[in-house]
Amino acid sequence: MENLYQLAEDCFLTADPELKIARTNEVASQWFSGELEWLEGEPPKNLEQPGRLDKPEIVMPRDLKKRKPHTETGRAALIHSLAHIELTAVNLAWDAIYRYRGMPKEYYADWIQCAREESGHFQLLRQKLISMGFDYGSFDVHGELWKMAVTTKDDLGDRMAIVHRVFEARALDVIPHTLSRFDQINDTDMVKILTLICNDEVGHVSSASQWFRYRCEQQGLNPDTTFVELLKQYLTSPIAGPFNYDARMQSGFNQFELDYLDSQCPIQKRQAEKAKG
Repeated sequence: MENLYQLAEDCFLTADPELKIARTNEVASQWFSGELEWLEGEPPKNLEQPGRLDKPEIVMPRDLKKRKPHTETGRAALIHSLAHIELTAVNLAWDAIYRYRGMPKEYYADWIQCAREESGHFQLLRQKLISMGFDYGSFDVHGELWKMAVTTKDDLGDRMAIVHRVFEARALDVIPHTLSRFDQINDTDMVKILTLICNDEVGHVSSASQWFRYRCEQQGLNPDTTFVELLKQYLTSPIAGPFNYDARMQSGFNQFELDYLDSQCPIQKRQAEKAKG
């Protein structure tokens, strides 16, 4: 039997996106057909960077050109940024599999499924770019999501809480608005793609919620207070709202967490102060 961790390493280090997606789908098929060994394997190497090509160039967020959504190029730049997030999410899934050992079989099944779904998202967005005369690599991107993955790499609970329940969960809040923008210009392709992404992200964040709480239980920690402590530890500013409460509840957030996010959100704070005044 082939070993899951070796294949996860291979997927993670594959630089060409097309080949990475093909290998991801192949490994997922092997896993769900029961063809992979997952209980044994060499200890993980300290892999910090996934394989990638020279393009797109990674720059600081402040150096990205402003996207003008009323232009074709501006819309392509927005779609390109979404494609980059989805490809990064594929790498995150394989890293979560390769890096963290000794977890239940269901943990690896969740992140393999996530890798496969994120691969599908990337393919759809890339095809859309190509139909517009662009491709993945046509625009610069920033690497803040992966930077946080490296920062949290030493603790599975931290990774689940911050990378997936903070950074990835922002898609639950933001994508519906982005979807409506494409709906207004009758771009039915993007409406379908973003609807699929939004639905799948609920499952991905839900998996992160499950395994974050699993890790807290293993360590004898209160997941609610631990989540708050991790937000304070890793974030330099509160998470910006508004929040998609329904989607977040479906994704494993509880009322305590949502109330805390609300209490820290600058928008809600200003509204509360205005109401008092």
